[in-house]
Amino acid sequence: MASRRSSQKITAAGATYTKRGGFGLTDVGRRRAANEDAFYMDDALGLYVVADGMGGHAAGEVASQEAVDAVYGMVKRGSRDLRPLSLPLDEASARATCRMMESAIQSATYMVFSLAELDQEKSGMGTTISAMFVTGGFAVTAQVGDSRIYRISKGVVEQLTEDHTLIAWQLKQGLITEEEAKVSPHRNVITRAVGNREYVEVDTRLVPIEPGDRFMLCSDGLHGYLRETDVAPVINLGGRAAVKRFIDLANERGGKDNITAILVEFD
Repeated sequence: MASRRSSQKITAAGATYTKRGGFGLTDVGRRRAANEDAFYMDDALGLYVVADGMGGHAAGEVASQEAVDAVYGMVKRGSRDLRPLSLPLDEASARATCRMMESAIQSATYMVFSLAELDQEKSGMGTTISAMFVTGGFAVTAQVGDSRIYRISKGVVEQLTEDHTLIAWQLKQGLITEEEAKVSPHRNVITRAVGNREYVEVDTRLVPIEPGDRFMLCSDGLHGYLRETDVAPVINLGGRAAVKRFIDLANERGGKDNITAILVEFD
């Protein structure tokens, strides 16, 4: 397992909170020979990213790491020109922050696509990305693929991101039921990914941070095994213990994929 830990005091919506997270952990799981997940976290910058790579000949590992690096580089440069978001919300600053996150993932998309064009063995490689940027009193999420970001606030678990999968689209359109989705042969078909084309549509969202909030970013190697009732009790363990328990839970239930989680905590 690989892990990182950091902490920092931040100002959110006019009050000072302690950001006790994040803590990140990744594990190869029980079925895979290599780990194609990558993650990045930086409390000082306020950036957290989980990427789940895909592609043969170690291409998935390359795609996820290159994408994470590209997002970090763009956010580090772009955030210097942004004002921290606070209440009352300045709409122009909010739009600029969302555009920065979208541009960061577009940069990753072009980088991964270009690398695949240059190396035939990496043709078709790609990755999911779930990213979160904390600025002032808000978290800005950016999403491509089927990794996820959850918020746990006052004991309520909310999935902040939408899965870009065929199954999710069919459910949204009312074409299949939840029960049919569980046994569908198309469960692993992703409709958006970073790197398999030069451009990808990025979902962004602005989320106000409340004292005591917890945010979890994770790859589908974790959330594929989670029941909603699992999340809050494990989160309550806090910090490293919570993230390690999530990894262990996925392995205990099969561990068929690489498993990655980041927990970001606010007091």
